[in-house]
Amino acid sequence: MPHTGKPHRVALLFNGNKIFDREVMAGIAAHLRSTRAEWDLFLEEDFRLRLHNIEHWQGDGIIADFDDPCVAEALSGCRFPVVAVGGSYADDSGYPANVPYVATDNAKLVKLAFDHLIDAGLHRFAMFSLPEAPGNRWAQEREHAFRELAGKSGAHVEVFQGCATAGSSWDEAVQGQIAWLRSLPKPCGIIAVTDARARQLSQACTIGGIAVPEQVALIGIDNDPLVRQLTRIPLSSVIQGAQEIGRTAAHLLDRMLHGVRLPDTRILVPPAGINVCASSLHQPVRNPYVMQASHFIRQYACQGIKTYQVADYVGLSRSSLELYFRQEFGCSVHDAILRFKLEAAKAGLRSRDRSVADVAQQCGFLTTQYMYQVFKRELGCTPRIYRDRVLGESALPAGAG
Repeated sequence: MPHTGKPHRVALLFNGNKIFDREVMAGIAAHLRSTRAEWDLFLEEDFRLRLHNIEHWQGDGIIADFDDPCVAEALSGCRFPVVAVGGSYADDSGYPANVPYVATDNAKLVKLAFDHLIDAGLHRFAMFSLPEAPGNRWAQEREHAFRELAGKSGAHVEVFQGCATAGSSWDEAVQGQIAWLRSLPKPCGIIAVTDARARQLSQACTIGGIAVPEQVALIGIDNDPLVRQLTRIPLSSVIQGAQEIGRTAAHLLDRMLHGVRLPDTRILVPPAGINVCASSLHQPVRNPYVMQASHFIRQYACQGIKTYQVADYVGLSRSSLELYFRQEFGCSVHDAILRFKLEAAKAGLRSRDRSVADVAQQCGFLTTQYMYQVFKRELGCTPRIYRDRVLGESALPAGAG
């Protein structure tokens, strides 16, 4: 379609409630900022209305999430250019016909998580997935990739789909998760197909008294900042290349809007890395009191707990618990609490969305000045310098520096 000088009218059919879809849209926006493409964007505030009369929409092109089968069906006979976004498939028949497709590489997402758990010294693995459904095909693809990896490594694995959660079935769902967790041989590394599922499992571990990561090391997929805020124990997560997917999809549509035909184009985008946090940092612990205490510290360190409260929780004298900690970790209980708070602060500083003062308060430091002292003593720099250093390094292109 030749450019008439007017902006192209482009619809984005995504679910803004999903972190993956939001990141894809952020990538589309990044493409528009970095090029001369002029688009008027159509985006419904309520994603449930996105397909209403879409066949009568007077526009020039669409980028859509084809993980939703309703979207794929509605756009199957579309008269204007469409670029599809979604998950990858081991079987080529899973892809839509005659539509350019940009996919997150499900196999590589799972492999990155699997390799991370192996590096943590684990030998038993499981996956927390989603019930089979047309809209969950991407989750079943991750299950397939997980079983393939396990088969190659010779490891025995368990896959638990659980049930779709709702208000009326929430208690039943949680009890089912706890029963499954208790049935697993320990220690065990678990990959959840999303951060949302990982958060549910982390909560089930807390309710069921299962220590994370000593008994269960847990990693999700999405690197969702909201989920991190809603999880007591900081959650490790594979970072999808969702923004790169958005940039690529926008580039393809831009070419199509200028007359280029791309019916058989298929691009798989690998993950961007892992945000490693406490939930997957498995460390073998022999002493059951130390295991219980460590689990308690991970849940409540940022609430300002003291050594005597940890000792009370496990039912030991403070001196006995201190002795066991030094035998296991070579440090005091106070040091273990402080280390966890420091790691939480480092994670909080990896974005500019929160001020240093907010991070200090949320991580249990009595004052911002005290957090500065801890950073200077342990890391040799201030929190602000740490933030600038980390964000500066993350902005470097691959292979730089």
